[in-house]
Amino acid sequence: MDRLDREILGVLREDARISYRDLGTKVGLSANAAADRVRRMRRDGVIRGFTVLVDPTADAGPGLVVFIDVTLRLDTTNEEFEKVALKLPGITEVVHVTGEHDYLVRARAADPAALDGLLRRLKRDAGVARSDTRIALRAARSRTP
Repeated sequence: MDRLDREILGVLREDARISYRDLGTKVGLSANAAADRVRRMRRDGVIRGFTVLVDPTADAGPGLVVFIDVTLRLDTTNEEFEKVALKLPGITEVVHVTGEHDYLVRARAADPAALDGLLRRLKRDAGVARSDTRIALRAARSRTP
């Protein structure tokens, strides 16, 4: 990767739907040259995919958004936990973190009873020894990811 590739990645981070013509204009390349660089970075695995960022308030719907700090049992590996946890309904993200806990889990639950069921399954099926749960009340986000 060179300076131009990094510049292209910066533009794509701001707007992954930008046309190759507009991308080329922003970085000083033709549309074809910009497209070739993006294709190469995708082929080489530098760009792993494109995604949509949804405003959490737009997708709030009914239910709870929760953050669960998780400490694993000593007999549970990270790989085992991740594999099981990501298959549980409602879990949207599992992040390995530093600090007092092993993971931060983001999930949605329809109501407190569903949250209780999710916490029980994490302990029973995913090897969680301890958890601390917080309910999201509101989210503010930067316009740039």
